[in-house]
Amino acid sequence: MDLREKLLFTGFFILAAAIDGARADTMVTGSVFCDQCKDGQRSLFDYPIYGIKVTISCADSEGEVTMSREETTNWLGNYVMKFDGAPDLSGCYAQVSGSSSGQATVDCGAAAGPAQYLRLVFRMFDMEMYAVDPLLAQPAQPMSFCPRSANPVPPSPVTPAVRPPPPFRLPPMPGLPPLPSLPPLPPMPPMPFLEASACPHESWTSPEYRCYWRAVNPDTKVAVVFGLLAGRRYGTDVTLWQGLQGRGEAYRALLREGVTAFLNSYNSLQFPYNTIGVVQRMNLALMGSPRNVLLTALRFTRANSGYGNVTCNFTPCK
Repeated sequence: MDLREKLLFTGFFILAAAIDGARADTMVTGSVFCDQCKDGQRSLFDYPIYGIKVTISCADSEGEVTMSREETTNWLGNYVMKFDGAPDLSGCYAQVSGSSSGQATVDCGAAAGPAQYLRLVFRMFDMEMYAVDPLLAQPAQPMSFCPRSANPVPPSPVTPAVRPPPPFRLPPMPGLPPLPSLPPLPPMPPMPFLEASACPHESWTSPEYRCYWRAVNPDTKVAVVFGLLAGRRYGTDVTLWQGLQGRGEAYRALLREGVTAFLNSYNSLQFPYNTIGVVQRMNLALMGSPRNVLLTALRFTRANSGYGNVTCNFTPCK
């Protein structure tokens, strides 16, 4: 049941409850549309039509009409027929039977669409309600704005067929000249910092490799590179060059290997420790026990030696 039928059912139920209480009645509702294009179906061009006569007929098994009732559509294109009692209307049908004089809109009652059978949509306490699918009233001729498919016009056999002009084609474009051959790109300059390299502290103190001191210089203070803890342990005046000379005990070995690891981290991106990691491990060792100092010094020593797999990529400075 669609929304329209539900609304009609609700109105009928209220009306039946208010009038005569238990009286049994049968209602039939429907609507009529103007089929402006005469295509026999509902479309965007169709609209409800006022003043159209609708006839409901019931026939027996032999086709003889046993009951007939007529009603006219209202301003909304709807009609309602009321039957006393509860007659069986399951075999009845509705059809457009004409137009009221002076009421039909723009001669849309000249022809009628197909008839529609009644459908039972509600039955309660001997009360019944039937609905009819929309009926169609048609004008004498389709409207001029209707699509051509609704009223095709056959081509005249006298008029010769007109051939379309040949398609326009552009002349072929001349080929583009070949691109000149470009000279090969020069080889990329060597980038030592992308290569794996690990150099011991002896290489960093050699005069022939002094040009590899890039980020810092030999006179940079240890306290500037490693921070306050290193300044308290080794003094604020000790330089990196002096730290590379450390010998004899664990803290001096830690400073020597820590400075070497710091320099290697700037020289090669593939060094096991990055620059910040070297500084962090140096400070953690200085805050720990002597055993931690020795272990960190040994780890720096192994990294500075390349673990036996990586060599030092230094070449003598020019």
